[in-house]
Amino acid sequence: MQSGYEFNSLAFITDGGVVSITVALCLLVMSVASWYLIIVKGIQSLRLRAASRNYSQRFWDASSLEVAIRENGVSTPMSRLANQAVEAAEHHQRHASKRLADACNQDEFVARSMRRVISDEGARLENGLTILASVGSVSPFVGLFGTVWGIYHALASISMSGQATLDKVAGPVGEALIMTAFGLAVAIPAVLAYNALVRSNRVLMAQLDSFANDLHVLLTTGAPLTHGNTPGESALKPQSHLKEVTA
Repeated sequence: MQSGYEFNSLAFITDGGVVSITVALCLLVMSVASWYLIIVKGIQSLRLRAASRNYSQRFWDASSLEVAIRENGVSTPMSRLANQAVEAAEHHQRHASKRLADACNQDEFVARSMRRVISDEGARLENGLTILASVGSVSPFVGLFGTVWGIYHALASISMSGQATLDKVAGPVGEALIMTAFGLAVAIPAVLAYNALVRSNRVLMAQLDSFANDLHVLLTTGAPLTHGNTPGESALKPQSHLKEVTA
């Protein structure tokens, strides 16, 4: 009994010449890059969410704003926002002339400073996501191109040999579909990770916006906003040298 066609992916890639090898290398590079970003960004997202949650709890449990800023020295989006907001409030109090105060009061000045920090943190969280999105979008087409080239190369070889039987055609053509499978194997994890990371970043930004709103109320009124969440249960007050800032 005659044996069937023996599939050999590596031999198929090497027999396809420079084009097939280049396509395979591109898919390999995209796969390595995407998995690196998936692992790094995934760990970063988990750590940021835990650190932000702990920072917010410690911040609102502090006895004063000065203590909250001094004792929460961990670098997180919330800590950078809090430091910048306090610095903006102090800067406005020290340097704002009467004319500047009329044009831009403390409330607006602090809010602008917070919005800038929030924009910077959002851009920082999005670092690397463009690569994941590009890999998820491009890799299936790269694999499809490899398949098309492989089919062309296989049919050309069969034509030259003069043996156009079904077993001689189906084997090489089926082997060429491996490139499409490789492309999908690269794209699917990248797309799933991209969607998960975008969702995680949205949650982080929502928490940052909520923290910014409560902090803005504290800096402009001198007392935390009273509602059902953590800041409402806090007795945190500005220190004596910051009471002038919130006056």
